[in-house]
Amino acid sequence: MLGQDVVDACVERDHEVFALGRRELDVTDPVDCEDALDEIRPDAVVNCAAWTDVDGAEADEAGAMRVNDTGAALLAGAAARVGAKVVYISSDYVFDGEARRPYTESSVTRPISAYGRSKAAGETSTAVANERHLIVRSSWLFGTRGANFVETMLRVAGEQPEVVVVSDQVGAPTFTRHLAAALAGLLPSEVFGVHHVAASGQCSWFDFAQEIFDRVGSECSVMAGTTAMLGRPAPRPAYSVLASERPNAPALPEWQQGLCEYLFERGQPN
Repeated sequence: MLGQDVVDACVERDHEVFALGRRELDVTDPVDCEDALDEIRPDAVVNCAAWTDVDGAEADEAGAMRVNDTGAALLAGAAARVGAKVVYISSDYVFDGEARRPYTESSVTRPISAYGRSKAAGETSTAVANERHLIVRSSWLFGTRGANFVETMLRVAGEQPEVVVVSDQVGAPTFTRHLAAALAGLLPSEVFGVHHVAASGQCSWFDFAQEIFDRVGSECSVMAGTTAMLGRPAPRPAYSVLASERPNAPALPEWQQGLCEYLFERGQPN
């Protein structure tokens, strides 16, 4: 989802792009990482490979760590060996959600789920393996090329008259095309370290679902539920809005604008 949008955004900026899927490069295989980068000799590597199944990570934390931490370290190290910088895509789930104001790059990470721990570990491993690193945290990604919350809500709207959605988790839904454009813009940067890049504004999952249905004219009713009611395997941060304290940080559009563009690309009236 994000990887394909990053390719498009980089091509639009006239970068020469080598897009490697899992068949071409298994990030958990050190030989694969070294061989691929030795052959291509890139200036920058954008690591969009990730274990993204938050609930699945609770049952297989080792599996999530293998991709999000070990794989990140191997790829970052292989990039360093050929003189390339590395971009690691991280998550708002590295925070515990107890804050009541947006988290910035200097906020202390304190993940509460296996997925969050794997992403926090990947940040550290990337930084240790390659001093020329950009760790980009974003949140609640949705895009037209992969499974996501918007697609789930649109499917549900066609199948049932109502849906229960959590109202006690607040974040910033981020359109992958907007994030990808920001990543492509950051690639020439030498401002290494952590960057927060997410949609402007904030909402709950309940608010997000209601906005989706309002824009497409769905009569499906959204019922508010709590995290405890829904009983998901992995704990989620109750509040995970991101903000940047960096000067000249990329400013993404409001999350509603991302949703509007997403629906337009899908051919949905909104």
